[in-house]
Amino acid sequence: MQVKGKFGVLFCEFFKKIKVHHSLKPAQIQLLDHFQKEVKEELPRILDWWSTHMVDVKRGGFFGQMDFNNKINPEAAKGLVLNARLLWSFSAGARFLESEKYKKVADRAFHYLLDYFLDKEYGAVYWSLSADGQPLDTRKQIYGLGFAIYALAEYYKLSASPLALETAIEFFDWIEKYSFDPEPGGYIEAVDRQGAALEDLRLSDKDLNAPKSMNTHLHIIEGYANLYSIWKDPRLAEKIRHLLQVFFEYIIDKDTKHLILFFNRDWQPLSADVSYGHDIEAAWLLLEAAEILGDVAWIEKYKRLALAMALSASEGLDSTDGGLWCENHLKQKHWWVQAEAMVGFINAWQISPASGSYLEYAHGCWRFIQQHLMDKTNGEWWWGLHEDQSLITTEDKAGFWKCPYHNSRACMELIRRLQERISEI
Repeated sequence: MQVKGKFGVLFCEFFKKIKVHHSLKPAQIQLLDHFQKEVKEELPRILDWWSTHMVDVKRGGFFGQMDFNNKINPEAAKGLVLNARLLWSFSAGARFLESEKYKKVADRAFHYLLDYFLDKEYGAVYWSLSADGQPLDTRKQIYGLGFAIYALAEYYKLSASPLALETAIEFFDWIEKYSFDPEPGGYIEAVDRQGAALEDLRLSDKDLNAPKSMNTHLHIIEGYANLYSIWKDPRLAEKIRHLLQVFFEYIIDKDTKHLILFFNRDWQPLSADVSYGHDIEAAWLLLEAAEILGDVAWIEKYKRLALAMALSASEGLDSTDGGLWCENHLKQKHWWVQAEAMVGFINAWQISPASGSYLEYAHGCWRFIQQHLMDKTNGEWWWGLHEDQSLITTEDKAGFWKCPYHNSRACMELIRRLQERISEI
């Protein structure tokens, strides 16, 4: 079995050793073919929508918000998360589709990030800007820095820009200097502009004011792993191993295999809530980090955990429509959860092909997206659905947290992974 893309040589060798073979039924072969064809058609639709509607020609960069009614707010703040994710999406999309058109959008995102978000006095990047590019919230949210590293590494793969790599390394050093917590391990959520402690550490108003969170650690390792794929630095490798250990030791519940969401500084849990979306996202991202690192022991551990976490996440599937609930206490189905569910369940199916239910789960989420989340009139995906299947009208079509990163990445991952299986038939 040959695995292409990010999975790497060690993953291939693992499959050769255990000699996994699974005969697909004719209906499954047809499903794979149609599934891949549909996501392949969706990927350029997503990227074209963003490059057509969200480019801010007058003030530079991209607009900060489009509401549910497809109305642009030209005065909306421009957030780091949106802009870093745009840089990643168009860099990855340009490489994947070999598109000069998307490369130009990636170039735009790269220059805007460095020209406006970069704090040239104290380092790192601001959390948000005003619509005309002035610093608005100057705090340094480590979650956002993780995404900036993730995006810059991807842009380097596209452009070979020395500045992109140099800046990503600077951001890595900044996180390690101001956020790393050496005694109990892990990373503090946020610091002020100069790297000093803050009282309010929250990523958003919906989050607990906790020193450490699953979410921030997940996206630090995501960024670090992508950086390591282009910069084989021993200290970076050590930090990725540390993060894999942190997840193994503290964040993944040893009994339930759900993620624990918030912690005090000494890793005592502060929440019992379950996030099915993060469970399934972490299931494949952590394995990918181990793969990029090339550590056989961690790869084997996170293969087992990927299956266990996918099984736990499947508790949140709604059998009536195939969608995945966000959390055990939040009966909504958001766009990003469905996107990550497709990748996470396909990943589990790749590890254990005999577990055909994971393929069905992934395809069920895709059908849910097609039937309920795609705006077939104006393009892109809606934020999500309430429990009664009515659209969530109070959230953006595009904005501070709504971007093409989850859905474009899901399309690219699925195209690669499904093609791999199709090629074996």
